[in-house]
Amino acid sequence: MRLTFQNRRNERGLTLVELIVTTFILSILATAAIPIVRFQVKRQKEEMLRYDLWDMRKAIDAYHDAAMKGAFQTKVDSYNYPPDLDTLVNGVDVQGHKVKFLRRIPVDPMTGDTDWGLRSMQDDPTSDSWGGQNVFDVYSKSQGTALDGTKYNTW
Repeated sequence: MRLTFQNRRNERGLTLVELIVTTFILSILATAAIPIVRFQVKRQKEEMLRYDLWDMRKAIDAYHDAAMKGAFQTKVDSYNYPPDLDTLVNGVDVQGHKVKFLRRIPVDPMTGDTDWGLRSMQDDPTSDSWGGQNVFDVYSKSQGTALDGTKYNTW
């Protein structure tokens, strides 16, 4: 009896070793991609936080400017700043028209809540408690650290 070997050139498929090596390489690439994806997600949240803070501060400044020009009356101890963020959303009456300074109170991307830290004109700049007289400044209540090493609540 004579053993004959068939020509294997026409056969298709992968060997077990080739499958193991390919799986190993793909797992290394996937493991390397996870930190990059996390970095990108954190960067996007930081960009959204910066935008939201800028948008609210712009609304606070617009309210203050309108009050300084006498468009509407404010409390004496408010220094012409809004009493709360809801006033910016709900608006004020100016010569029979409702003027709104903010469409909505944005969600803090770091905490997932619309509860922002507030400072009044009378508060200490580093205070984390709000005096309640007016809204002079807004900050995130997140205790997290940004990619640049600063705390979110100092932005």
